[in-house]
Amino acid sequence: MPTFVTSLLGIFSLLALLLCYRASLDIADSLSPQGCRMSWMSPSYVQQQGFNLSWSPLARRYSLWLYREVGWDSVQETGQRTDSLPVIFIPGNAGSSHQIRSIASSATRHYYSSPYVVSPAFASRSLKPLDFFAVEFNEDLSAFHGSTLESQIAYTSQAISYILSFYPLGTKIIVMGHSMGGIVATSLFPSSNISAIITMSTPHTLPPARFDSRIDTLYASLRTSLEEDATPIVSLCGGATDMMIPSDSCILPKSSKGIFRRTVFTSALEGAWTGVGHREMVWCHQVRWRVARAALELGGARRLASRAVILDKWLRDGHALPLEASSLDQDGNLEISDPSKLEVLQIGQNLVLKNPSVSKTYLLPVDDSASSGRLTVFVSQGRISSVSPENASPLRVSVFSCTGHPSTSVHCVTQKPETLKLVPNPVPGKPFPVPHEGSDESDGVVLYEAHIPQINGHHWIGVGVNNVNGQGWIVAGLDFKTPVVSQARTFSLLFGTLSLSVPADEGLATSFMLPNMLSNALVVYRVIPHQTFMPMCSDALLPPLLMHTSHPAETHYFPLATARNRRTLLHTHLLAPFIDQTSYLSSWLNFTIYSSGERGCKREFEKFDVAIDWSATLGRWASRYITTLVCWAAGVASLVVFAAWSQQVYGAPMPSVEQSLINYTRFMFRYLLPGSLAFSILPLPRSLYMGNGGVFLLAPITPLILLIASGLVCVVWWILLLLLTVIGTSSALIFGSRIEKVGVAKRTILSLIVICAMIFVFVPWQVAYLGCWLLHLHTCASSTQYLKREISSNVSEAVPLVDHARRRDSIDSPNYPPPAIQVKGSSDTGDIKRGNANHNLHLLLLMTWLLPLTAPVLAVWVRTLLTAGYTTPFDGDHNFLAVLPFLVLTDFASWTPGALFEKANFEKKVSLRWVLVAIAGTAFLYGSRRPYLVLDVARVAVWGIVICRIGRRYWGGSSWASAA
Repeated sequence: MPTFVTSLLGIFSLLALLLCYRASLDIADSLSPQGCRMSWMSPSYVQQQGFNLSWSPLARRYSLWLYREVGWDSVQETGQRTDSLPVIFIPGNAGSSHQIRSIASSATRHYYSSPYVVSPAFASRSLKPLDFFAVEFNEDLSAFHGSTLESQIAYTSQAISYILSFYPLGTKIIVMGHSMGGIVATSLFPSSNISAIITMSTPHTLPPARFDSRIDTLYASLRTSLEEDATPIVSLCGGATDMMIPSDSCILPKSSKGIFRRTVFTSALEGAWTGVGHREMVWCHQVRWRVARAALELGGARRLASRAVILDKWLRDGHALPLEASSLDQDGNLEISDPSKLEVLQIGQNLVLKNPSVSKTYLLPVDDSASSGRLTVFVSQGRISSVSPENASPLRVSVFSCTGHPSTSVHCVTQKPETLKLVPNPVPGKPFPVPHEGSDESDGVVLYEAHIPQINGHHWIGVGVNNVNGQGWIVAGLDFKTPVVSQARTFSLLFGTLSLSVPADEGLATSFMLPNMLSNALVVYRVIPHQTFMPMCSDALLPPLLMHTSHPAETHYFPLATARNRRTLLHTHLLAPFIDQTSYLSSWLNFTIYSSGERGCKREFEKFDVAIDWSATLGRWASRYITTLVCWAAGVASLVVFAAWSQQVYGAPMPSVEQSLINYTRFMFRYLLPGSLAFSILPLPRSLYMGNGGVFLLAPITPLILLIASGLVCVVWWILLLLLTVIGTSSALIFGSRIEKVGVAKRTILSLIVICAMIFVFVPWQVAYLGCWLLHLHTCASSTQYLKREISSNVSEAVPLVDHARRRDSIDSPNYPPPAIQVKGSSDTGDIKRGNANHNLHLLLLMTWLLPLTAPVLAVWVRTLLTAGYTTPFDGDHNFLAVLPFLVLTDFASWTPGALFEKANFEKKVSLRWVLVAIAGTAFLYGSRRPYLVLDVARVAVWGIVICRIGRRYWGGSSWASAA
């Protein structure tokens, strides 16, 4: 029966899991809310029957389809295609070829202004329409199985060759991949047939399911190809809204060779500014229309540099300057001698123009006494250089650095920006982004920032306003103050808050730097304005907008004058478990608050607090350490068995699982918890242990996970007890008592041979492992019922004899856990059966926790059978030696009348029980990043147990000890 300690531990783990689950569910809505407009289309799909077995041996398993927009696209099933260009879409884990419909429909309706009528924007440049092909993988679970992923790569490679056979020689194909489809896409390198690759929600740096060593091998080869191949790649990431993969792994590895590699978070994508879920990435209108437009423009690019410019233009996040703005002579030099074309502002005065109707150049004086400053310009419904929202007005703004005197002549040269991008302008009092709607293509304000050096003499900043039509507004201002720097540390926020003040001046931007604050994916900060209701900001041109940039590819925007009950949560994907980006990125907290500078609005936003948001932080922990929890629970189960076997070393009988759990909890509280905390502070490589590189503030996560894992082992044992009772009772009623044998039957040997042959040819070895677990579950249920009957028959004629002094000593000694109570008058046979039953129950607990590590391949196999048919070969996992020791062990345990295990002679010096510590050590140290190693070590350990402690007794021979 459960004791108080194990019961408390189990209840704690269940409550902790419930709390983590609730916190993780809240992440998508609070951390990075989604605002996506639904996309609509009229889809049809044409199967490519010509792509058959003559092209690929996988043609029976997979298929290739061509998308056609009904009423817009002409249906051409066969023949050469000279008036279009190909695109291939690769779905991801459990994905479908039909997911291409949103992007393909948008491309068609972009290219044609009406059915079969080419839009002037494309007809004038002789751009061609696109043919969208999509491979159908029958919703295979490619994220869990390396061989399935390799099959998809091979099929896609042949599909590209087949598609290009219909186009003129030299035609290149655009590749799009969603989720694991992006891994398939990048695995096609090196290839001269690929024009560019666009991946969506693809885990480039870390596999989402790390249960197969072949996936790790594939990722290792991808790192090399991504470094070498020159094909442009853009990775679109959904951020915290993506609950299927951590977006930390979506970031493309940085190339040291100047190759175009761009990671764009949708929260920074111009015109989108929203988190996007994993499945929503392919249909979110704010994303799909930009992907479709980029693909159309790529059709006219012949050089690598041109493709990179197109991808940067249509999938911009603003972290890099557009090509036009990077050139100093974009508007050339300007000489103004007519005073009527100039307007001079006072020092410290901001330029504010609403609905400008006169073309003019406005001069902002640079204070000679001040040091270098920063220029900030906002333009609504207009453009600066090439940056503007869609469907903008003709309004054009240029920025110059000018010298001279306005009364005579002013000479101006183009001022090169440091920042030039679109930023959102949320409506005060409404949520941002708007749920189910998001931003419109024409939304957004152009943000221009430049560093202004100190120049002696008359120095001005000129803001040229041209092509006015009475629409839009312009705000510009010079700021000479330094960023607000706070030396507060993250530790001070564990139980408190940090209060910051916004400088009371006319500046348009205020930067805050907190260099001692940890910027990590496992920590979420909350910004709390002192005044949540800001009525004076409702009429501001640009109400206070917080921009948090934690990564060159990741920016989040938060309106501070927003709807009530909406949290402003600062988070990052910069540093994350098992991923290290610090070699070229900063790792502290910094953000900037922009506004149009209205005094009334600034008075309402004078102070705010920064604190740790524990709910969101806990949700981030839960989403990144699920695999760790399972592997550590397997390690705990190994230590429980080790504790039981250790007790036998000192001459005590094999204890029950309940007693072993009690012994383990003592050991855990005394040694494991403090040791795990101390070990997590060590600067280990990020591929080991918790993957945090020894960050001190994250160390408490380790003992918390250990406590939850230990409690889950107790809970699973209670569930197993219930199963054993039900199965044992029903089995006894149906089949009667179990039959014991002296040696293995000939038909058992034959069965083993047949099973091994089936594994070698047809089923994966994980199926056989599941069968071993079921057999052992039945064995444990039968032996448990036998012991219950024996105890009930002897309880009336036996009195327990317990040496209370010895029991007290054994409890106080850590080396001698309390032995099982002996029943007077019990026979040696009864002791052997009780020992075997306890051995079996301990092994059942360990095998149960190894079962989740085999489950992913089982799911892949079942899905393959259901979708591709029973005759489809299943690649990989046919090594019957991987499961053979479990087959022998569980079979021997099901019929042996003697002791289940007998020690070999060498165990007088070195006990075999230490192989269990090897399993636990592997689970704790490597299990989080490489859980498949736990199974590998467990397999070797069971091989050792079978050979050394069962040996020749399996076929009726003598034990190793007696033979010696």
